[in-house]
Amino acid sequence: MKTLIAAVSASALLLGPTAVADPVPALPRPSGPHAVGTTALHLVDQSRQDPWVPQEKRELMVSLWYPTRDDDAPRAQYVTPEESRRILEGQQLNGVSPEIFSTTRTHAGVDAEPLDRDLPLVLLSPGFTLPRTSLTGLAEDLASRGYAVAAVDHNYEARAITFPDGRVTGCLACEQTPKPDGATVAGNRAADLSFVLDELIERGGIDGDRVVVAGHSMGGASAARALLADDRFRAAANLDGTFHPGLTADSDRPLLMLGADRHGRPGADETWDGTWSHLTGWKRWFSVEGSSHWSFTDYSPLAEQVGIDLGPEPIAGDRAARITADYLDAFADFHLRGVPQPLLDGPSPRYPEVRFENP
Repeated sequence: MKTLIAAVSASALLLGPTAVADPVPALPRPSGPHAVGTTALHLVDQSRQDPWVPQEKRELMVSLWYPTRDDDAPRAQYVTPEESRRILEGQQLNGVSPEIFSTTRTHAGVDAEPLDRDLPLVLLSPGFTLPRTSLTGLAEDLASRGYAVAAVDHNYEARAITFPDGRVTGCLACEQTPKPDGATVAGNRAADLSFVLDELIERGGIDGDRVVVAGHSMGGASAARALLADDRFRAAANLDGTFHPGLTADSDRPLLMLGADRHGRPGADETWDGTWSHLTGWKRWFSVEGSSHWSFTDYSPLAEQVGIDLGPEPIAGDRAARITADYLDAFADFHLRGVPQPLLDGPSPRYPEVRFENP
């Protein structure tokens, strides 16, 4: 977890002995009262050069999920066959169909009519090497509860990103020698997140005064950087990501830290302990017993369904997904809607595997 690549390589996906032949995986069903719509956005920041290909402008793909009344729209494809192949190859996975993730059933209807406008927004950033689609289940669940949710693909930092003209970019940042500095990546991503927020506000449909930023792994570090750099973000959540860098000065900005079993415990990651000591405002620190780095992504429930062994991860994938969604939803409800959330105030009998780590 201390280096940019270590969090991925240390938990590289390995084929388990219980692999099954060509199952049809499905994301967990959203828990909220609303049907979910989705659309994709292609954005180009003309004011910035791409940090990995300086001769290009910074180019991003974004998925947007939102509540809708239209439950009959065709379901969105999770990933393309080519994206599936690249994701599996990038994680050194053999023994399952290379296109298996492209068959994943989702719950969002493509371009369905939004239920409402001026929705509170949760902006998501995925882990390094991972696509925005790795957080689809979480996004669908939050949208079903009445949020607009946007997930960002940071170009050249994922194994596969498909653009409207058919181009598929890979992880050029992964191939750099020496490996890219985590603080640089997080800073670039924070600029991406602010730019995406600019674009979403201009397009309309969201409430720019009610925005939470969150992310997994490097995305969590990037969310924390964005919170400090852009006052429009009310609060940030870091899902098992090492901070790049940890705080060295006091900050009163609200921050949720939700970590995996080993990494999320006090003393396991000095950037968590250091950041925690400098947080002077609202803050919470939870860790999830039996979880791994993958437990906060779609790959935890999907891996079980297709017979992939993620390594030491005793918690069930659907359970991990439920915990992640419920705690992030409670966090957003409290900071964006002002609704009291007892779930965030201490240990919960509903989730005995979640440790209240507030030291």
